[in-house]
Amino acid sequence: MSLGIDDDQSDRNGAGSDLITGAISVAAILMFVGTGSSVLSKTLRHYLEGAAPADRTLVIALLLNVALILFGWRRHRGLSNEVRIRAAAEERAQMLASRDPLTGFLNRRSLAEEGAAMFVRGQKRRKAMAMMIIDLDHFKTVNDMHGHAVGDALLRAAAGEIAGAMPPIALTARLGGDEFACAFLFDPQHPDLIERIAEKLIAQMAQPFEAEGLRLHVSCSVGIARSDFDCQSVDSLMRSADIAMYVAKKSGRNRYAWFDHSMERELQTRNELENGLRTAIPRGEIVPYFEQQIDLQTGKLIGFEVLARWEHPTRGLISPELFIPIAEETGLIADMSLSLMHQAFTAARDWDSSLSLSVNISPVQLRDAWLAQKIIKVLTETRFPASRLEVEITESSLFDNLSLAQSIVGSLKNQGVRLALDDFGTGYSSLAHLRALPFDRIKIDKSFVISLNESADSAAIVNAIVSLGESLNLPITAEGVEDEAIAARLKALGCAKAQGWHYGKPLSVSGARRLLAERRLLVQAPVEPTIESELPVQRPDRMAG
Repeated sequence: MSLGIDDDQSDRNGAGSDLITGAISVAAILMFVGTGSSVLSKTLRHYLEGAAPADRTLVIALLLNVALILFGWRRHRGLSNEVRIRAAAEERAQMLASRDPLTGFLNRRSLAEEGAAMFVRGQKRRKAMAMMIIDLDHFKTVNDMHGHAVGDALLRAAAGEIAGAMPPIALTARLGGDEFACAFLFDPQHPDLIERIAEKLIAQMAQPFEAEGLRLHVSCSVGIARSDFDCQSVDSLMRSADIAMYVAKKSGRNRYAWFDHSMERELQTRNELENGLRTAIPRGEIVPYFEQQIDLQTGKLIGFEVLARWEHPTRGLISPELFIPIAEETGLIADMSLSLMHQAFTAARDWDSSLSLSVNISPVQLRDAWLAQKIIKVLTETRFPASRLEVEITESSLFDNLSLAQSIVGSLKNQGVRLALDDFGTGYSSLAHLRALPFDRIKIDKSFVISLNESADSAAIVNAIVSLGESLNLPITAEGVEDEAIAARLKALGCAKAQGWHYGKPLSVSGARRLLAERRLLVQAPVEPTIESELPVQRPDRMAG
């Protein structure tokens, strides 16, 4: 507040000073007019005709007038320069307030203001308004790998492509980060115009960019909404386009999606699940279920895979297909996984020592350099033998940072934990990864196993994987065994282990205990938990099925 008062006082002082300067200049000019002609005429007669010289006092007054006039002129020139500088500064401040300084596009506030005006114009002209929300795919990776200078150069280049793809009269804005928005009017009878613009934009953005001497590859996801489809304002139009963009990104990126109201309902459901998930993990609502793993040659139960289930207090049992992707997107997967491990290891402490547990590790978790230490800590707290644990990692999770995955796996192997390559055959570098990491087992993806007896291609792939496992001395586990015919075929091929609903649905902790009790696979004297093992886990990680 005091700064505002000081500024006002300074402005008033400057205005008063300018007024005094102006008054002095006017007075000096009047005096010059009044005395100048008399002094000059007497001076000329003195030199030309020998008359008496002009009064000395008048000469001094004239010179003083001239000095004052010169002072006033210089002051006027200074004030003019100051006005120009201030006007330029105000213009720049106004531009910064309405424009993104990096790209020159409108900012979010200006888009809302100018978009509202365009919205009204469209209604008057019976035109519809299209809104596109554009998000660059994999921009964070570029920023992290090459730095912000390269990221900024890429954003400027992307802005140029976006502006070039839009109609001549269109609003272009940068909403923040790598998210842009564009708005323009169109004939509602010809929405194909918008699709052509979106297709052109996506094609251009998929081309490599040159930024700071680097050749960079990104793409974009585009969400589109139109004002004549239940969008009563620019704000609702932007929100609808944003929801559609999220769907386009979730559907695989490098594409566009039109908004429809089913997307909004799905988003609302997702948000409800996300909010519920944040409280479900600490409450222990995410619990382990156990899928049997069978030795195909003997038919003997040899272990379980730990799967995640959400026992919701009002909705009942929620499938992992619904909440695991949300947990991975939000980073909750880490807490969930370690919580599940703690529960599963605690439950399995008094099981027969011949029974193993397999747990899935999310690609998100493999970015955590401390993952191995966290798993070992859970093993220590629950007193579950590391030799009975098999960690499963998918091939796709190795693409981000193979060296970090090697470090994590090395630490776990040193403790006696075994390693399985999950969903084998669905990736692109399986053989390279089999050489890069010390796997103990290969798991065939269930998509090949389910169609084993119906598809010659699936049969050939399964047969090739089993043969590969034999040559590398790596036993094979088949997932998705649903009937005896598939089990018999796998046994004939030489597959070691199998799991699937043919052997029973996944069991809860109590269900697994009943099964093991019937088969006399419970230890008579269970290990008593220590005080430490009963402490809640502060930072859990994941398991899905």
